[in-house]
Amino acid sequence: MAKLTVEIVTPEKRILSVQADEAIVPGSRGLFGVRPGHAPFLSLVEPGALTLIDAGRRETFFIAGGFVEVGNDKVLVLADGAEPVAGIDVEAARKRLAEAQDRLKGLSTEDARYQVEQAAVRRETARMNVAGAR
Repeated sequence: MAKLTVEIVTPEKRILSVQADEAIVPGSRGLFGVRPGHAPFLSLVEPGALTLIDAGRRETFFIAGGFVEVGNDKVLVLADGAEPVAGIDVEAARKRLAEAQDRLKGLSTEDARYQVEQAAVRRETARMNVAGAR
């Protein structure tokens, strides 16, 4: 059976390059699955869990947002940030979430920093959800 090549790349480094049977990606309109032979497309990636399935095994990564390109049995994720679920520091994520929420309280929706802080809240909430910490 054909396999997908899945790559996760951040501005700092290549996080992953593996073969998999399926990739489940947190797209801008919800989760979507990709298997070999999938039609080519581009999508925004929202903060959330990217799950790879190979021979029945699942491996999950937190993706902080970015873009995904699918084509020719390849899934290329250009992520703002990424890390294996096992590597998530839940306490640090809680601290970043609380700090972003505090900064957000003092801003009006007209303030340019409002969008930045709102994105930080979404990202850290998604990171904690992926780690299973609620």
